Amino acid sequence: MTVRAWAKAFVFGVVAFSPAVLWAQAAGPDDAKLNAFLDKAFDDRAALQPQLLTSLGLKTAYDRLNDYTPAGEQRQTDLARSQLDELKRGFDLARLGDQAKLSYEVFAWQAEQAIENQRWRAHEFPFAANRTPTGNLPVFLINNHRVDSVKDAEDYIARLKDIERVMGEIAADVTARADKKLVAPALVFAPSIADARKVMAGAPFTAGPDVAVWADFQAKVNKLDVDAEAKKKLLDEGRAALTGPFKRGYEKIIGVLETLSKSAGANAGVWRLPEGEAYYANRLKNWTTTALSAEDVHQTGLSEVKRLRAEMEGIKAKVGFKGTLQDFMTFVRTDPQFYYPNTEAGREQYLSDARGFIAQVMEKAPAYFSRLPKAPLEVRAVEKWREATASIAFYNRGTPDGKRPGIVYFNLADLTQTLKPHVEDVSYHEGAPGHHFQVSLAQEQAGLPKIRRFNGPGAYTEGWALYTEALAKEMGFYQDPYADFCRLASELWRASRLVVDTGLHAKRWSREQALAFLKDNSLLSDLDAGREIDRYLTNPGQATSYKMGQLKIVELRRKAEAALKTKFALKDFHDAVLLDGALPLGLLETRVDAYIAAKKG
Repeated sequence: MTVRAWAKAFVFGVVAFSPAVLWAQAAGPDDAKLNAFLDKAFDDRAALQPQLLTSLGLKTAYDRLNDYTPAGEQRQTDLARSQLDELKRGFDLARLGDQAKLSYEVFAWQAEQAIENQRWRAHEFPFAANRTPTGNLPVFLINNHRVDSVKDAEDYIARLKDIERVMGEIAADVTARADKKLVAPALVFAPSIADARKVMAGAPFTAGPDVAVWADFQAKVNKLDVDAEAKKKLLDEGRAALTGPFKRGYEKIIGVLETLSKSAGANAGVWRLPEGEAYYANRLKNWTTTALSAEDVHQTGLSEVKRLRAEMEGIKAKVGFKGTLQDFMTFVRTDPQFYYPNTEAGREQYLSDARGFIAQVMEKAPAYFSRLPKAPLEVRAVEKWREATASIAFYNRGTPDGKRPGIVYFNLADLTQTLKPHVEDVSYHEGAPGHHFQVSLAQEQAGLPKIRRFNGPGAYTEGWALYTEALAKEMGFYQDPYADFCRLASELWRASRLVVDTGLHAKRWSREQALAFLKDNSLLSDLDAGREIDRYLTNPGQATSYKMGQLKIVELRRKAEAALKTKFALKDFHDAVLLDGALPLGLLETRVDAYIAAKKG
């Protein structure tokens, strides 16, 4: 959004975080030394990733993009290994206080996971159903590269030129993977190629309106306080960078994708890849932060599907619908009253409604949270040129200083596929009090080392966002029973992901079998259900993180409520979950246990 009305009203200041606010914690003699080591380690890692530096609001290496070669990734892994060795040699847990011990464990977990994941890097698909480098890089420049000076504009131009190198590196990498029979499913190629072409569909490449990255560069340059001649020089150089190296880079990767599409992999799970079963075990460990097997995850999903369907029966009865739950889901999925007009006015109404849902959360949030994010939050539609490969909705983090807002994106390609009552729960999940609260509050805690402010496992981050969908009901929202039904359907969808993801990759389900299960257990349209299955096929294990993380947070809350009884305060519990940064689920339980013990004492 530019949600100006509420952003001005609800941008709250946040006091510097001191961990002792939550509970009394012992300090150790080597705490400061460890924090200095960890911050340097984070900075050394970030120095290898210019795009990460920019996303953090820094202008270091502002004229370069990341190294996309296998050798570049290996350098990052080698650094993680050496830092882990230095950590273990240089620090004794007995000399660290409570928070420092937690930081030690978080860093060790991150480094060990990075080292283990490097073994499987070639199994990953750079071009996936819901992300492509050809789409991500223009979005990165538009959303993250600020132009406050002529030098910043020159750096933007340098990055436009650097696209040729990047696309060459990616082209060589995906070709090398294909030589090892590590090729993405066939479903990836046509939309990836189409979206890459859309990036150049317009001025200055062809006739028609300005393409997004060219419009962005012009707008940023024209705002500079410099004379017309200086602006013209920058714009001429920007145009030349786009029509020269930028275009050559995109044409190269499009050509490689067209070639690979002729020998694309089957639309099936990663079991089809060399060592596919071991790779999927790695993905589950990475995304859930647990040692659970695929069968454990699958059975958890089936149990949750059964529970949620029973709750949905209650709303069906409440609204007086006669028929089965499946009939009711079909009614909600197909009745015209539950859809926006598939027009520009309908899209504006969708965005306006989402802003309203976020605004009402911000108004009530002080009763449920001790701290609120500094960064404002905007709601935007996904750009037209990347609709085919973008997710249904997603969050883009702001900067720690609040100068760049967090952004919730909605894919409004076809509103005949988007349920109106579903907008409410998605707004809470992606925006407030979901990802925006979790991400912003973590990175704003100046008392924590950077590894805990800016990194986090998916089971925690997505688990929190899913938890907040139900929290919003506690806050008094979902007044429309159909919106509440959609909330439950959204949770059912996440439970179904446990079944479908493991089905595809461990039980060798077909795409059609997975699609049928998802459609039976969600309100997703045919279009969105298909997109989801394609996403699971090309990003194995990621979809399991939501429900596994949410189940752990709910479990820990019930544990705290039972242990503390009248001493339990929801604000305190949310502090205990949020204000130590994003943690693997085992360490999150350790912190909540410490909070419970302190409150009891």
